[in-house]
Amino acid sequence: MMMLFVDRNKAEYGVEPVCRQIQIAPSSYYEHKRRERDSDRLPDRIKRDMKLELEIQRVWENNFRVYGFRKVWRQLIREGTRAARCTVERLMKKLGIQGIKRGKRCWTTISG
Repeated sequence: MMMLFVDRNKAEYGVEPVCRQIQIAPSSYYEHKRRERDSDRLPDRIKRDMKLELEIQRVWENNFRVYGFRKVWRQLIREGTRAARCTVERLMKKLGIQGIKRGKRCWTTISG
C-alpha cells in the first residue's frame, strides 16, 4: 500500500521526500521495485510458499475439496513434501480454502 503511494507521488515530489513523509527507507522502496521485476530476488520463504500453495491446492482438489488443513498436511507428508502444520494452515487461509465441517448430531428423542 505504501509503495503504491510512493509510485503515485514520486513524479511530483520525488522518492526520497515521499518516503521521508511516510517514514520508510528509500532503499525499502527500491528493493520492493527490484523484487517486482526479478522473482529471483524474492525471499526464500515466499518462494517456498508459492510452491507449497500449488501442492496444497492440488491435494485439496484431488480430495473433493473436503480435506481440512490437518488432512492436507498429513497427505503432503505421505507424498514426501515436508511442511509444518501451521504453515499449511496459514497458506490455506491465504488461499481461502477450507475443509467441510461436520454437522451436529441430530437428537430426535429427549431421554428423561
